[in-house]
Amino acid sequence: QVQLVQSGGGLVQVGGSLRLSCAASGRTFTSYVVAWFRQAPGKEREFVARISLIPSNTVYADSVKGRFTISRDNAKNTVYLQMNSLKPEDTANYYCAAVRTRFTILPDDYDYWGQGTQVTVSS
Repeated sequence: QVQLVQSGGGLVQVGGSLRLSCAASGRTFTSYVVAWFRQAPGKEREFVARISLIPSNTVYADSVKGRFTISRDNAKNTVYLQMNSLKPEDTANYYCAAVRTRFTILPDDYDYWGQGTQVTVSS
């Protein structure tokens, strides 16, 4: 079992930055693929970014490529999402999720989820 606890998020102006954290406990995290998803009101949950350690690999949605960076600190069992140049359309509830050794961007494939954190970008 893996427990994911999120932190970060909040209100920021257009063009600003935020960093989200996803801390894992319960099991060794290194073999897990971790992703960030987001869900805006009235919309489906969408993939944002994914990171794996073995093999080392990151994948981004086109909508965030070049602005968001996903990274992990294995010593801290934590994955981060650095969000720069934020836009109003980035406003959503953000979730981290983990699955063991599956390289997927489909939310239904992920077994463990964080509690979600709201990101609001104001213009």
